[in-house]
Amino acid sequence: MEQPALRLKSFEFRREREGTWRELEWLVAKVEKRGVRALGADQLARLPVLYRATLSSLSVARAISLDRNVLDYLESLCARAYFCVYGTKRHLREVLADFFGRRFPTAFRRFALHIGVAALIMGVGTLTAYVLTARSPEWFYAFVPEGVAEGRNPAAPTDDLRDVLYDRAGAVERLTTFASFLFTHNARVGILCFALGFVAGLPVYLLLFYNGLILGAFGALYSSRDLGFEFWGWVLPHGVTELGAVVICGGAGLVLAQSLVFPGRHTRLRNLARRGREAGVLVLGAVAMLFVAALLEGFFRQRVMHDGVRYVVALGTASAWFAYFALAGRAKA
Repeated sequence: MEQPALRLKSFEFRREREGTWRELEWLVAKVEKRGVRALGADQLARLPVLYRATLSSLSVARAISLDRNVLDYLESLCARAYFCVYGTKRHLREVLADFFGRRFPTAFRRFALHIGVAALIMGVGTLTAYVLTARSPEWFYAFVPEGVAEGRNPAAPTDDLRDVLYDRAGAVERLTTFASFLFTHNARVGILCFALGFVAGLPVYLLLFYNGLILGAFGALYSSRDLGFEFWGWVLPHGVTELGAVVICGGAGLVLAQSLVFPGRHTRLRNLARRGREAGVLVLGAVAMLFVAALLEGFFRQRVMHDGVRYVVALGTASAWFAYFALAGRAKA
């Protein structure tokens, strides 16, 4: 006697509510196909009402043990409706425009002091290696691993060092692979600078200083062969963007370090979570900068051999980034 009554109760439950489910399904399909803007004002107001009613139906359906097909249908419908009601209403283009037009440059200005400290550390490392290597070329081997030098060391002939700056042999075939490698490698270095902030920031200082040592050692080596002008023209077109991105990641790491060492009125864990989200904006923007740097290095630098053009591009790149970080997002803010 109880089983027919249960079936009757289940049938009545579906009959009373199925119209609501079908209406919600129709609205959800419309949003998925053409976006929220496809709904009229009345439909937009009705969408959350239908969603809550269907969610309630799902809860009751589980309690009275409706058949599996109906439960699967309601679970799928509620999941789809959830993203329509609570999901982002902005297109990907709008999200990217907001990030690069406001959030990234605003975060840069907010943490300009941390980024400035990171730049200073790298600059000190560069100057230190330049002075020491200029006085004694043997210091070059202490600063630059052989895998990085790839034969460019004080023992290399001047012509070989010059050929690295201008020789395009085989470059066209390797451009795409080279750019991809640079993006992956530099992104790894930048994110490592950010991640090291979790250990109070000391490794961030060391990594930035060490990167500066490598750059300074190469600069001194080429200057000793009267190729300093050519070397910096070779480095700066992509280096302005690439080193800037690494410095920004280092600044983000220092933000994390500060949140741990000086938590203020919050607990260290809470402060780390709060400041970590803010510093993460810097890292995401820096990764985009590294992608731009990889394109410049892999596709531009190996094709342009004129020193004057290289310096013009480097100056233009530096000016563009300065204007971007100084002005972008101020009006919106």
